[in-house]
Amino acid sequence: MNLSMNWLSDFVKTDGIEIKEYCDRMTDSGSKVESYTLLGDDVRNVVVARIKSLEKHPDSDHLQICQMDVGTGTDVQIVTGAGNVFEGAIVPAALPVATLPGGVTIKPGKLRGVPSDGMLCSFGELGLTAHDMPGKEENGILILDESFAPMIGKDIRAALLLSDKVVEFEITSNRPDCLSVIGLARESAVTFDRPLHVPEPTVKPLGDGDDISKYLSVSVEAPDLCYRYMAKVVKNVRIAPSPLWLRMRLRAAGVRPINNIVDITNYVMLEYGQPMHAFDYKQLEGSAIRVRRAADGEAFRSLDETDHVLDSSMLVIADEKKACALAGVMGGANSEITDETTTVVFESACFKGTSVRVTGKKNGMRTESSARFEKELDPENCYGGLMRACELVQLLGAGDVVDGLVDEYPTKKPQVILPFEPDRYNRFLGTSLAESEMKSILEKLECRVADGKICVPSFRGDLNCMQDIAEEIGRIHGYNSLPSTCIRAET
Repeated sequence: MNLSMNWLSDFVKTDGIEIKEYCDRMTDSGSKVESYTLLGDDVRNVVVARIKSLEKHPDSDHLQICQMDVGTGTDVQIVTGAGNVFEGAIVPAALPVATLPGGVTIKPGKLRGVPSDGMLCSFGELGLTAHDMPGKEENGILILDESFAPMIGKDIRAALLLSDKVVEFEITSNRPDCLSVIGLARESAVTFDRPLHVPEPTVKPLGDGDDISKYLSVSVEAPDLCYRYMAKVVKNVRIAPSPLWLRMRLRAAGVRPINNIVDITNYVMLEYGQPMHAFDYKQLEGSAIRVRRAADGEAFRSLDETDHVLDSSMLVIADEKKACALAGVMGGANSEITDETTTVVFESACFKGTSVRVTGKKNGMRTESSARFEKELDPENCYGGLMRACELVQLLGAGDVVDGLVDEYPTKKPQVILPFEPDRYNRFLGTSLAESEMKSILEKLECRVADGKICVPSFRGDLNCMQDIAEEIGRIHGYNSLPSTCIRAET
């Protein structure tokens, strides 16, 4: 799991904490850090600049001499061979001595005898891709729009949100809740004893008399494999590139931006740990979703254009006639989001982990979605993820969220309630911690402690017995603070 520190700061403040201290303390509290990366650190002395004037190089047919406004009050002359530049264009300018990804250094020089004090940059030279900068020329200089005009002279890393610290965590299979920004924010808040703020998603009602019941019906025909299935409909969809801030957050997490609707589903998966899927509504025959077992020999083509032959051990999301997705693994090519999509169905569901794992393995597929589902997710997380997706639709102006939702919840998991046993925890850990400290630690972990009982939050499926609770107390109190004892046998 790659955690963007910029993204983390939405939920818990990390100001004043150096990145190495953050990594060390998170590892000490049980969230093992593999490494960290300083994004944008290899881009130095590149600024937002405007081309004030252009003239042809006197000794070259393809070179042009640019007089650049770099925000200092003194024009800088840069010679470029790019054909897509023009007077007034806002571009990234590398000023000597600048560094770029790949160890490239930009120094003052001459091109065909004309001094050039820098270089104009393409997005590739900044370490970006066409997915990061949709609609921009791949083989030319990166032309920024007029919204960057107030940033003339500013560091390009700040303008394009390139600077970030990304921490790579090794998440153990018993902690799928930590395969999310919010999950790691919970751990960060407890580790550093800082407040956690996870706002409730807000979706404004459309209020036009439309309702999801006019669009969609859902039936769960395999409740042993599908614990919960929720859906919302978005109409008047406007497919477009996502805004810069969202693209850069996906990039930091190692996910390729595609378009606003698909990016929203990936964003929610990373933020909430809730895999989602979006179906093109017009491709759902019968305006119905059936969560059913596949038929033996049923044909299915996945989004990656691979053909599969299914069997009855696999769970599919189907309409009235065909399978449209392998549940928890990958969607089908027959219902993918395209530029012509006008109405989408957002799916937020919880499937049995072993079912998803078997399906993925038989079909030779493992995705970000299946990697989460196979570890047994929290059905209670479906609602928050779905509403966050709809909130983002409204925030991005990507469509109109139809009022109402579908919530089929055939298999509820009972809440885990354990006895609160401070003496047993102390004997198990070899400590003499006060009952009040134990209670405080558990409450910071969002366990409710009252009347001699511990109510375990639904997202902590790994807490099932006394030893689990003792381990939580021990790791937050600090493994290094536990006393050393000799191994002994008790008769």
